[in-house]
Amino acid sequence: MKKLMSKMLPALAALALAATFSVAHAQHSDKETKEDVQRHRAMAAAHEAAARCLESGKKEDVCMKELQASCKGLAVGKYCGMKHAH
Repeated sequence: MKKLMSKMLPALAALALAATFSVAHAQHSDKETKEDVQRHRAMAAAHEAAARCLESGKKEDVCMKELQASCKGLAVGKYCGMKHAH
């Protein structure tokens, strides 16, 4: 399951970014859209780091703490703007 998530994560992040960009572009100024794009890329990078953390064999609570630290001030909620089922 962990390998599947790590392979799906970049694709899901790209899809979310594309969908957000489409909606954001219609509603925001160019500057705001660029800021949104930067935030989504930062969130995607944080999630990719969390996936690598889990792949390395670290415990989930350790990886979640790292994810939360990486996303502080970036996204809403303790899951860095994205939550999946367990």
